[in-house]
Amino acid sequence: MRRSLARALAGALALVAGAAAAPLLQAPGAAADSVVIGGKPVQVADSPWVVALASRDRFGGIRDGQFCGGVLVAPTRVVTAAHCLGRQVLGGPVESVTDFRVITGRTELRAEEGREIAVRAARVNPAYDPGTNAGDLAVLELAEAVPAEHVLPIAGAGDLAYAAGTDAAVYGWGDTSGFGDYAYGLRVARVTVLDDDACLRAYPGNADGRYLAESMVCAGDRAGGKDACQGDSGGPLVSRGRLIGVVSWGRGCGRADSPGVYTRIAPLVDFVSGRETAAQPDGV
Repeated sequence: MRRSLARALAGALALVAGAAAAPLLQAPGAAADSVVIGGKPVQVADSPWVVALASRDRFGGIRDGQFCGGVLVAPTRVVTAAHCLGRQVLGGPVESVTDFRVITGRTELRAEEGREIAVRAARVNPAYDPGTNAGDLAVLELAEAVPAEHVLPIAGAGDLAYAAGTDAAVYGWGDTSGFGDYAYGLRVARVTVLDDDACLRAYPGNADGRYLAESMVCAGDRAGGKDACQGDSGGPLVSRGRLIGVVSWGRGCGRADSPGVYTRIAPLVDFVSGRETAAQPDGV
Protein backbone atom coordinates (compact mmCIF):
# COMPACT_ATOMS: atom_id res chain seq x y z
CA MET A 1 0.00 0.00 0.00
CA ARG A 2 2.11 2.81 -1.16
CA ARG A 3 2.36 5.95 -3.15
CA SER A 4 -1.13 6.50 -4.55
CA LEU A 5 -0.95 9.80 -2.65
CA ALA A 6 2.26 11.71 -3.15
CA ARG A 7 2.55 13.00 0.41
CA ALA A 8 3.12 9.71 2.16
CA LEU A 9 2.38 6.05 2.25
CA ALA A 10 0.39 6.55 5.39
CA GLY A 11 -2.15 8.43 3.29
CA ALA A 12 -2.27 5.73 0.66
CA LEU A 13 -2.65 3.07 3.31
CA ALA A 14 -5.75 4.75 4.63
CA LEU A 15 -7.40 4.11 1.27
CA VAL A 16 -6.68 0.40 1.49
CA ALA A 17 -7.66 0.09 5.12
CA GLY A 18 -10.96 1.75 4.33
CA ALA A 19 -11.58 -0.94 1.69
CA ALA A 20 -10.64 -3.83 3.97
CA ALA A 21 -13.97 -5.58 3.47
CA ALA A 22 -13.13 -5.87 -0.22
CA PRO A 23 -9.86 -7.87 -0.51
CA LEU A 24 -7.18 -6.52 -2.79
CA LEU A 25 -7.59 -8.55 -5.93
CA GLN A 26 -5.62 -8.83 -9.12
CA ALA A 27 -7.68 -7.30 -11.93
CA PRO A 28 -9.10 -9.92 -14.34
CA GLY A 29 -7.41 -8.18 -17.26
CA ALA A 30 -3.92 -8.18 -15.74
CA ALA A 31 -1.34 -10.21 -17.60
CA ALA A 32 -0.31 -13.45 -15.88
CA ASP A 33 3.32 -12.35 -15.77
CA SER A 34 2.55 -8.81 -14.63
CA VAL A 35 5.17 -7.77 -12.09
CA VAL A 36 6.01 -5.35 -9.27
CA ILE A 37 6.51 -2.33 -11.50
CA GLY A 38 9.04 -3.25 -14.18
CA GLY A 39 10.18 -6.49 -12.51
CA LYS A 40 9.62 -10.21 -12.78
CA PRO A 41 8.35 -13.21 -10.78
CA VAL A 42 10.76 -14.74 -8.30
CA GLN A 43 10.67 -17.83 -6.08
CA VAL A 44 10.75 -17.27 -2.33
CA ALA A 45 13.25 -20.15 -2.11
CA ASP A 46 15.76 -17.81 -3.80
CA SER A 47 14.97 -15.01 -1.33
CA PRO A 48 13.73 -16.79 1.83
CA TRP A 49 14.04 -13.63 3.95
CA VAL A 50 11.07 -11.98 2.21
CA VAL A 51 7.85 -12.31 4.21
CA ALA A 52 4.25 -11.13 3.92
CA LEU A 53 2.31 -9.48 6.73
CA ALA A 54 -1.24 -10.75 6.82
CA SER A 55 -4.59 -10.52 8.59
CA ARG A 56 -7.50 -12.31 6.95
CA ASP A 57 -9.94 -10.75 9.41
CA ARG A 58 -8.86 -7.28 8.35
CA PHE A 59 -7.99 -7.70 4.65
CA GLY A 60 -9.82 -10.80 3.45
CA GLY A 61 -8.72 -14.32 2.56
CA ILE A 62 -8.22 -14.40 -1.21
CA ARG A 63 -4.64 -13.11 -0.94
CA ASP A 64 -4.24 -14.67 2.52
CA GLY A 65 -4.84 -11.25 4.04
CA GLN A 66 -1.52 -9.82 2.78
CA PHE A 67 -1.28 -6.07 3.32
CA CYS A 68 2.44 -5.27 3.68
CA GLY A 69 5.83 -6.87 3.26
CA GLY A 70 8.72 -7.46 5.61
CA VAL A 71 12.16 -9.02 5.87
CA LEU A 72 13.69 -11.52 8.29
CA VAL A 73 16.74 -10.04 10.03
CA ALA A 74 16.98 -12.68 12.80
CA PRO A 75 15.33 -16.09 13.32
CA THR A 76 12.52 -14.51 15.38
CA ARG A 77 12.66 -10.92 14.10
CA VAL A 78 11.09 -9.17 11.11
CA VAL A 79 11.64 -5.58 9.98
CA THR A 80 8.82 -3.72 8.24
CA ALA A 81 7.54 -0.15 7.83
CA ALA A 82 6.11 1.61 10.87
CA HIS A 83 3.18 2.94 8.89
CA CYS A 84 2.08 -0.66 8.21
CA LEU A 85 1.18 -0.93 11.91
CA GLY A 86 -0.72 2.36 12.11
CA ARG A 87 -4.29 2.51 13.35
CA GLN A 88 -5.50 3.77 9.98
CA VAL A 89 -4.23 0.52 8.45
CA LEU A 90 -5.05 -2.06 11.11
CA GLY A 91 -8.19 -0.37 12.42
CA GLY A 92 -6.78 -0.23 15.95
CA PRO A 93 -3.64 -1.06 17.93
CA VAL A 94 -1.54 -4.01 16.81
CA GLU A 95 -2.69 -6.14 19.72
CA SER A 96 -6.29 -5.81 18.54
CA VAL A 97 -5.49 -7.79 15.36
CA THR A 98 -5.77 -11.25 16.84
CA ASP A 99 -4.96 -13.10 13.61
CA PHE A 100 -1.86 -11.02 12.73
CA ARG A 101 0.59 -13.42 11.06
CA VAL A 102 3.90 -13.32 9.22
CA ILE A 103 3.88 -15.64 6.21
CA THR A 104 7.27 -17.17 5.42
CA GLY A 105 8.36 -19.53 2.66
CA ARG A 106 5.36 -18.83 0.41
CA THR A 107 5.81 -17.59 -3.17
CA GLU A 108 2.17 -17.78 -4.19
CA LEU A 109 -0.30 -16.30 -1.70
CA ARG A 110 -3.02 -18.78 -2.64
CA ALA A 111 -0.75 -21.77 -1.99
CA GLU A 112 -0.32 -23.66 1.28
CA GLU A 113 3.47 -23.83 1.31
CA GLY A 114 5.52 -22.22 4.03
CA ARG A 115 4.48 -21.20 7.51
CA GLU A 116 2.17 -18.65 9.09
CA ILE A 117 3.79 -17.47 12.32
CA ALA A 118 2.05 -15.45 15.02
CA VAL A 119 3.46 -12.06 15.99
CA ARG A 120 4.47 -12.14 19.68
CA ALA A 121 5.29 -8.43 19.98
CA ALA A 122 5.71 -5.29 17.86
CA ARG A 123 8.03 -2.32 18.35
CA VAL A 124 7.65 0.93 16.41
CA ASN A 125 10.71 3.14 16.06
CA PRO A 126 10.19 5.80 18.76
CA ALA A 127 11.69 8.42 16.42
CA TYR A 128 9.21 7.66 13.61
CA ASP A 129 7.57 10.85 12.33
CA PRO A 130 4.39 10.15 10.32
CA GLY A 131 4.43 13.73 9.05
CA THR A 132 7.77 13.44 7.28
CA ASN A 133 8.04 9.60 7.07
CA ALA A 134 11.44 9.86 8.81
CA GLY A 135 12.38 6.69 10.68
CA ASP A 136 9.54 4.67 9.12
CA LEU A 137 10.51 1.35 10.69
CA ALA A 138 9.03 -1.27 12.99
CA VAL A 139 10.19 -4.63 14.31
CA LEU A 140 8.00 -7.71 14.78
CA GLU A 141 9.02 -10.43 17.23
CA LEU A 142 7.84 -13.85 16.10
CA ALA A 143 6.37 -16.59 18.28
CA GLU A 144 8.43 -19.23 16.42
CA ALA A 145 11.92 -19.18 14.92
CA VAL A 146 12.82 -19.65 11.27
CA PRO A 147 16.11 -21.25 10.12
CA ALA A 148 19.09 -18.93 10.56
CA GLU A 149 20.00 -19.32 6.89
CA HIS A 150 16.75 -17.53 5.98
CA VAL A 151 17.95 -14.29 7.57
CA LEU A 152 19.18 -11.32 5.50
CA PRO A 153 22.23 -9.40 6.82
CA ILE A 154 21.86 -5.67 7.45
CA ALA A 155 24.21 -3.19 5.77
CA GLY A 156 25.96 -0.90 8.24
CA ALA A 157 26.83 2.77 7.93
CA GLY A 158 29.40 3.36 5.20
CA ASP A 159 28.66 0.04 3.50
CA LEU A 160 29.25 0.15 -0.26
CA ALA A 161 25.76 -1.28 -0.68
CA TYR A 162 24.52 2.31 -0.19
CA ALA A 163 26.79 3.78 -2.87
CA ALA A 164 25.06 5.69 -5.66
CA GLY A 165 24.91 3.66 -8.85
CA THR A 166 24.84 0.32 -7.04
CA ASP A 167 22.39 -2.28 -8.33
CA ALA A 168 19.58 -3.12 -5.93
CA ALA A 169 16.33 -5.06 -5.87
CA VAL A 170 12.96 -4.51 -4.21
CA TYR A 171 10.56 -7.38 -3.45
CA GLY A 172 6.84 -7.64 -2.83
CA TRP A 173 3.34 -8.85 -3.64
CA GLY A 174 1.94 -5.39 -4.35
CA ASP A 175 0.33 -3.55 -7.25
CA THR A 176 1.93 -4.55 -10.55
CA SER A 177 0.69 -1.64 -12.66
CA GLY A 178 -0.08 1.32 -10.41
CA PHE A 179 -3.78 0.80 -11.13
CA GLY A 180 -4.75 -1.77 -8.49
CA ASP A 181 -3.56 -4.96 -10.23
CA TYR A 182 -2.32 -6.82 -7.16
CA ALA A 183 -0.06 -9.83 -7.51
CA TYR A 184 -0.61 -13.28 -6.05
CA GLY A 185 3.01 -14.30 -6.53
CA LEU A 186 6.20 -12.71 -5.20
CA ARG A 187 7.88 -10.23 -7.58
CA VAL A 188 11.22 -8.47 -7.75
CA ALA A 189 12.12 -5.22 -9.50
CA ARG A 190 15.75 -4.35 -10.27
CA VAL A 191 16.56 -0.74 -9.46
CA THR A 192 19.59 1.48 -8.87
CA VAL A 193 20.58 3.27 -5.68
CA LEU A 194 20.50 7.01 -6.47
CA ASP A 195 22.64 9.77 -5.03
CA ASP A 196 21.16 12.03 -2.37
CA ASP A 197 21.16 15.09 -4.63
CA ALA A 198 18.95 13.32 -7.18
CA CYS A 199 16.59 12.22 -4.43
CA LEU A 200 16.38 15.73 -3.00
CA ARG A 201 15.64 17.17 -6.45
CA ALA A 202 12.75 14.73 -6.76
CA TYR A 203 11.44 15.53 -3.27
CA PRO A 204 12.63 19.04 -2.29
CA GLY A 205 10.06 19.61 0.43
CA ASN A 206 6.95 20.66 -1.44
CA ALA A 207 3.53 19.00 -1.15
CA ASP A 208 5.05 15.72 -2.35
CA GLY A 209 7.28 15.43 0.71
CA ARG A 210 10.94 15.98 1.53
CA TYR A 211 13.80 13.54 1.14
CA LEU A 212 15.91 13.34 4.31
CA ALA A 213 19.26 11.75 3.55
CA GLU A 214 20.07 10.90 7.16
CA SER A 215 17.06 8.60 7.47
CA MET A 216 16.14 7.69 3.89
CA VAL A 217 17.62 6.18 0.75
CA CYS A 218 16.04 6.32 -2.69
CA ALA A 219 16.27 4.00 -5.65
CA GLY A 220 14.71 3.63 -9.05
CA ASP A 221 15.37 3.76 -12.75
CA ARG A 222 16.31 7.09 -14.35
CA ALA A 223 14.10 6.16 -17.31
CA GLY A 224 11.25 5.12 -15.01
CA GLY A 225 9.24 1.92 -15.13
CA LYS A 226 10.88 0.05 -12.22
CA ASP A 227 9.64 0.56 -8.70
CA ALA A 228 7.69 -0.72 -5.73
CA CYS A 229 4.01 0.19 -5.46
CA GLN A 230 0.95 -0.09 -3.23
CA GLY A 231 1.05 -3.29 -1.17
CA ASP A 232 4.85 -3.44 -1.15
CA SER A 233 5.24 -1.24 1.94
CA GLY A 234 7.71 -2.66 4.45
CA GLY A 235 9.32 -4.95 1.89
CA PRO A 236 13.10 -5.11 1.50
CA LEU A 237 15.45 -3.09 -0.67
CA VAL A 238 18.50 -5.32 -1.10
CA SER A 239 21.94 -4.35 -2.40
CA ARG A 240 25.10 -6.49 -2.49
CA GLY A 241 23.30 -9.22 -0.58
CA ARG A 242 22.40 -6.95 2.33
CA LEU A 243 19.35 -5.08 3.53
CA ILE A 244 19.68 -1.33 3.01
CA GLY A 245 16.07 -0.16 3.22
CA VAL A 246 12.38 -0.95 3.50
CA VAL A 247 9.67 0.40 1.20
CA SER A 248 8.33 3.62 2.70
CA TRP A 249 6.90 6.31 0.40
CA GLY A 250 7.04 8.13 -2.92
CA ARG A 251 5.00 9.76 -5.68
CA GLY A 252 3.14 7.42 -8.01
CA CYS A 253 4.70 4.14 -9.16
CA GLY A 254 7.52 3.78 -11.68
CA ARG A 255 7.75 7.46 -12.63
CA ALA A 256 11.11 8.60 -13.99
CA ASP A 257 10.99 11.79 -11.90
CA SER A 258 9.83 10.05 -8.71
CA PRO A 259 12.15 7.33 -7.36
CA GLY A 260 11.00 5.13 -4.53
CA VAL A 261 11.97 6.30 -1.05
CA TYR A 262 13.04 3.72 1.51
CA THR A 263 13.79 3.85 5.22
CA ARG A 264 17.58 3.77 5.66
CA ILE A 265 18.38 0.81 7.91
CA ALA A 266 21.96 1.60 8.99
CA PRO A 267 21.07 4.35 11.53
CA LEU A 268 18.51 2.04 13.15
CA VAL A 269 20.61 -1.07 13.74
CA ASP A 270 20.48 -0.65 17.54
CA PHE A 271 16.72 -0.33 17.47
CA VAL A 272 16.35 -3.38 15.24
CA SER A 273 18.57 -5.44 17.53
CA GLY A 274 16.55 -4.47 20.59
CA ARG A 275 19.19 -2.29 22.21
CA GLU A 276 16.82 0.67 21.88
CA THR A 277 13.29 -0.16 23.01
CA ALA A 278 11.68 3.15 23.93
CA ALA A 279 7.93 3.41 24.18
CA GLN A 280 5.87 3.64 21.01
CA PRO A 281 4.71 7.13 19.97
CA ASP A 282 1.07 8.10 20.44
CA GLY A 283 -1.31 7.10 17.68
CA VAL A 284 0.52 3.93 16.58
